[in-house]
Amino acid sequence: MKKGMQWLGAALIAVWGIVRKVLLFLDSALHSVELFILKWSIIAISVLTFGNVIYRMITGDSWFFAAELSRLSVIVASFIGISYAARKGRHISMSAFFDLSPRKVKKTLAIIIPFVTAIVLFAVGYYAVLYTHGIYVSGRTTAAIGFPFWLMVVAIPIGCFLGGIQFLRNMWINLVNKEIYLAQDKKDYSEQ
Repeated sequence: MKKGMQWLGAALIAVWGIVRKVLLFLDSALHSVELFILKWSIIAISVLTFGNVIYRMITGDSWFFAAELSRLSVIVASFIGISYAARKGRHISMSAFFDLSPRKVKKTLAIIIPFVTAIVLFAVGYYAVLYTHGIYVSGRTTAAIGFPFWLMVVAIPIGCFLGGIQFLRNMWINLVNKEIYLAQDKKDYSEQ
C-alpha cells in the first residue's frame, strides 16, 4: 500500500512538472504574440496617420483606407493591451487607498481587486463574443475597403478573456506568496 502511494505521488509530481512546463511555454508564446501584435498595431497607427498627412499635403486627398485601418489598429492595440498591461502591472489603477493601507489590507486588496477585475473582464468578454457573433451573422463590412467588420472587433473578446486570465494569475500569485505582487513579476515596493 505504501509503495503504491509513493508511486502515485511520484507520478503526480511528474505529471505536474510536465503540465507546468507546457503552461510556461504557452505563457511565453502568448507574451511574444502580444508583443508582436502591439508593436505592429502601434507602427500601423503611426504610418497610417503620418502617411495620410503627407499624402493629403501633397495631393489634397486622403487615403480612402486610412481611417478604417487606423480604427482596426487602435481596437487591436487597446484590447490586446489589456492582457499585456495586466501581465506587467502597467494597467491604470487608482492606488491612493491601496498605497496608504496597512500591509494586511494591501494583501487582501491585492487578492480581491484582481479577482473582481477578472470577473468584470470575463463578463465584458462574454457580451463582446455575442456582439462579434451578431456582426459576423449580419455580414457587415467596412465602407471603404469592404473588410469584414467582425474581424475588426474580434480583438475585444480575445483581449478581455486574456486580460481576465492575467488578473486571475495576479490574484493567484498573491494567494501563494507572502509578498504583495502587483503583477506576476512586479512586487509592491512601497512597503520597503
